[in-house]
Amino acid sequence: MTETFSLTLEQAHAYEDLFVPALFAQWVEPLLDGAGVAEGQRVLDVACGTGVVARAAARVVGPKGHVSGIDLNPAMIQVAREIEATIDWRVGDAADLPYEDRSFDAALCQSALFFFPDPAAAIREMARVVTPGGSVAVQTYASLHEQPGYKPFIDSVIRHTGPEARTLLGTYWSKGDLDELRLLMQTAGLDVQRTRTELGLVTFPSTDALVHTEIQATPLAQRISESAYRAISEETRQLLAPYVDSSSMLRLPIRARFITSTKPG
Repeated sequence: MTETFSLTLEQAHAYEDLFVPALFAQWVEPLLDGAGVAEGQRVLDVACGTGVVARAAARVVGPKGHVSGIDLNPAMIQVAREIEATIDWRVGDAADLPYEDRSFDAALCQSALFFFPDPAAAIREMARVVTPGGSVAVQTYASLHEQPGYKPFIDSVIRHTGPEARTLLGTYWSKGDLDELRLLMQTAGLDVQRTRTELGLVTFPSTDALVHTEIQATPLAQRISESAYRAISEETRQLLAPYVDSSSMLRLPIRARFITSTKPG
């Protein structure tokens, strides 16, 4: 089960300020490279959030190219526009993209497929809007049991806040099966070109900063008591101590999945 996140403007700013540098920025270049994004291309960033992928794509395609970013959350799009007004930002549903057939050379989706109520519909829509020979590239995360750092933290949150937290924080790891991802692409009529798993790092100034980021930038912020928050912070310091360096910096390993397909010509 997944939950569609609905964030306030304050949470969208927290997402950009906290989550993007701590987690999402490292996956941008591998995603663009895997999709073969190049100068002059038309690129779509699906579920763009505050636009870190779209902004990077715009730098690659240059003035002769075109980039559009779309997200269901109006607050995300508002922050994206504040940062970079020249990109074509839109509020819309990944399962019903407001673009004509064959409008883009590449459609990208970073760290979002697991949020979609109907991932298959989203992949079909991405396939529809790319040109023959165009790329559909998705980045997601390996399953929770393959995440040596995040699993203990999420287990702690569940212990102190209840099973609802499993839905809120377990969503991220729900689309980590490569066979399932291949099937989604193939069912949409796409040819899978490559898959890979990459081990990255989530870097935070401290374990307390991790707890703050994970809670404040998600709907869990509105559903957690102060006492539960304190208990999670204290327990997380102990659980993740092996990943803290001498300067108190937390460097947490995280496994990401990448899958790139092309639309038959």
